[in-house]
Amino acid sequence: MTTNTTDVTSARPTLEEAVARRNRLDLARSAPKVFRAVVGFDAAAREGLDPALVELIQIRASHLNHCAYCLHMHTNDARKAGESEDRLHMVPVWREARHFFTEREQAALALTEAVTLVAGNGVPDEVYAGAAAHFDEEELAHVIAVILTINTWNRMALATAKVAGTDERR
Repeated sequence: MTTNTTDVTSARPTLEEAVARRNRLDLARSAPKVFRAVVGFDAAAREGLDPALVELIQIRASHLNHCAYCLHMHTNDARKAGESEDRLHMVPVWREARHFFTEREQAALALTEAVTLVAGNGVPDEVYAGAAAHFDEEELAHVIAVILTINTWNRMALATAKVAGTDERR
């Protein structure tokens, strides 16, 4: 009996091969006005919010939307901003690891889930009220806007088959 000793990793494509196989349009090049509008929306949404909170929101929505491209980008951004590995690992299971997050962050994460998964049950009153209890009206508007922008970015990345690890912002 012979055993197959082929390295499993050799069957995986390299990053360059993965990118080359994706034959979809580049939205920034094909619709630059649309792309710039989303960039502007994103920048306006973030104004006045703690950058760490913005990253937590973006990471959670990217998990829910299965957007590896954005998840890779925002976990790296969070690390660069000083976010701990412990907290980053707990974002997908924050309800079971509440002690890693402030009540304010928990409220933002709950709202992120409700808005991202809005087709399921809408945004429940108790989730909205929980967020409203931790953010003033302007902050809450910005939190909702950040949730909307990351959901837009996720959908743009998924529709155009962006590959995780190919962040063009650099």
